[in-house]
Amino acid sequence: MKSSRAVAMIVVSVILALAAVVFAGKWINERASLSTNKLAVAMVDINMGSRITQSMIRFVDWPAGSVPKGAFTDGKLLEGRVVRSSLLTGEPLTESKLAPVGSAGGLSAVVAEGKRAMTVRVNDVVGVAGFALPGNYVDILVSTQGEKKNAISDRDLNISKLVLERILVLAVAQEASQNETKPKVVNAVTLEVTPEQAETLDLARSVGLLSLMLRNQVDIKPTVTAGATKQTLLNVSTPAAPAPKKPAVRVQKPVSPATPRVPDCQQVLTGSGRITQCY
Repeated sequence: MKSSRAVAMIVVSVILALAAVVFAGKWINERASLSTNKLAVAMVDINMGSRITQSMIRFVDWPAGSVPKGAFTDGKLLEGRVVRSSLLTGEPLTESKLAPVGSAGGLSAVVAEGKRAMTVRVNDVVGVAGFALPGNYVDILVSTQGEKKNAISDRDLNISKLVLERILVLAVAQEASQNETKPKVVNAVTLEVTPEQAETLDLARSVGLLSLMLRNQVDIKPTVTAGATKQTLLNVSTPAAPAPKKPAVRVQKPVSPATPRVPDCQQVLTGSGRITQCY
């Protein structure tokens, strides 16, 4: 009885051992079949507009099945390239993160095609207390005076109007790094605008006071506003303009034709006969 139980335990042990060998062999084969590539990643934080050097990058093993699109496996292809958006340590370098080949370093390399960089003067209030940082989007308000419709109008013409939406902040003062998260009060902000938006912005800052409004990064829905005036601010209805007075028209009475005068006649008896005299 004891011998049969011992034999059964030996058989079970052998089966379990064979199963362990099979599973271990399968795991080893899967690990051996997993291929990797050498991929270029940032060795340090790289700011927007910086020119890449070999000391900024290193190569790490990266699973071949999850290589990012546009990644680099040859360091020579990265020499002299300019970064158009900031990179963090360990982040793979991809073509979409770099400016076109031959671009010079600096802010001009990160301006998108068809866009322009334009700087406006700000202060701690206009600049959203320093929270308008590179990489953020802002809307722009202008506070100015409206046009008079007539010379005798006494209506208050102050108006605040939203003139530009979702404008990318490229730099604050002389800093273009997108890795900063702490607010920074500066006296100038550089924005990325189209030529048409540049004209609007230039006119707006010449006719009134500008204010920046920080916008959610993923909010792309346009906003249509009529502008705020003193009347709408205080909920005062605008009195209707008095109707212009019409000039008085003099009506001339028609002149009736003169009635012919009837002569007054009388007869006078004289010695020579009867005489008729009319007056």
